[in-house]
Amino acid sequence: MTAAQISAHTAADPAAQDPYRLIPEVFAHYVRAADHRDPQRMSALFAPEATVRIYYRGAGEPELLAELTGAATIGAAVAAGMAPHPPLGWSHHTLLNPIITVEGDQGAFDAQFIVYNAHGLARPAEGWPPTAFGAQGTIVPIESGYARAQLQRDRTRWLITELVIEHDLPYAIPAS
Repeated sequence: MTAAQISAHTAADPAAQDPYRLIPEVFAHYVRAADHRDPQRMSALFAPEATVRIYYRGAGEPELLAELTGAATIGAAVAAGMAPHPPLGWSHHTLLNPIITVEGDQGAFDAQFIVYNAHGLARPAEGWPPTAFGAQGTIVPIESGYARAQLQRDRTRWLITELVIEHDLPYAIPAS
């Protein structure tokens, strides 16, 4: 949803102004932007000077893996810093068990996440065998952890001002 569509939607439906409805919607757009590797869609969810910090939680003190500042930088990282999908492949970022708090124009979102890779099998040239049934491929969880965000209401929409991602598993980030 574009900023104009969000504003029109909010103005037309008073229930749409409920932050406990709008804040999760921000993160629904976030996971789709990540799955689509869409830098414009991702950067539109962040305040201009927002920060993202990514950690590996490990067994001890969290290890800072990366820090990004600015909505444009955050958006660009989605396209440049995430592996492209392979042929017949896709990713699904999911956020689970959200805890949302709101005080005036300030909000917080805290959720668990799991990222799944889906990889379809290529249809054989001679067609699927007679015994084949249903989805053909695999779905494998590849990442898990927590996502904690601070948000600010900007007139009719919520923007992420700070996002902390904590990975449960060691995470390799290629040198640039």
